[in-house]
Amino acid sequence: MNSPVVHASFPVGQDGEMATAPVILLPPSEGKAEGGSGQQLRIANLSFSQLEEHRTTLRAALGAAMKGKEAGRAKLLGVKGKALAAATSANLEVLTSPTMPAIERYTGVLYDALDVASLSTRDRKRLNKQVLIFSGLWGVVRPDDMIPDYKLKMGATLAPVGKLSTWWREPLTAALASSVNGTVVWNLLPKEHDNAWAPLSPAHAATTPSAIFSVKFLDEGELTKGERTFTTVNHWNKLLKGALVRYILETGADDPKALAKFRHPEGYRYDRSLTETTPAGTVVSMVRPVPKAR
Repeated sequence: MNSPVVHASFPVGQDGEMATAPVILLPPSEGKAEGGSGQQLRIANLSFSQLEEHRTTLRAALGAAMKGKEAGRAKLLGVKGKALAAATSANLEVLTSPTMPAIERYTGVLYDALDVASLSTRDRKRLNKQVLIFSGLWGVVRPDDMIPDYKLKMGATLAPVGKLSTWWREPLTAALASSVNGTVVWNLLPKEHDNAWAPLSPAHAATTPSAIFSVKFLDEGELTKGERTFTTVNHWNKLLKGALVRYILETGADDPKALAKFRHPEGYRYDRSLTETTPAGTVVSMVRPVPKAR
């Protein structure tokens, strides 16, 4: 963003809750827990009820696709063999299968590092209030939304709606407007999910966040001709983001400077000198220094 960044202040009440809190945007996980003990899904009960029509349309399109030929299903879902059979079954049964909270349904590396089961009662409340999880099938859900097992990537192309990130962009941006308006947003979405909303578009100029922060993790290399060198971290990216989400929930961090005390076992630290301002927001760098020679 080119305009000055305005940061929210977070007075804390007697119950430990912040009067205003940063919003944290997360992707879903590729892997999902099976089963559940919750009642079958009612789409109307999901958060952001204004998306009900879009969710219903997409669910019907997915159901139709699951009755198609194996090759088409494999291309859509990106799996084959037993995994394709399981995903097909799950997608056909989304309205009748058991549910569980989204934060328990998603089981990938990011969510393992977040380790929601070990959060304090206060931070679990903050999680349910502050975290929004993007989804190819549901658009966006809150951590405590009860959802069934399913498989559908945000980057998939599904007839007749087309590419999901494009199809979701306008309704999702409109649905999130009241949640992000004037609020600090930590955008931890990968590109395919980030493409599904456009908070800085002219059509939504009246409801933009006060600041958008994204994070990249870098390994520092040896000096080359006196210049610092870095390698972008891919393998640890999700694990590091999970740990960062915990930190934001615990501290209410609404500014990159608040990351100065973030300590990760892998050694990544906030490097203020590498902060970048872009049209899409502020990019913060967490760096692991070159190991010291013994």
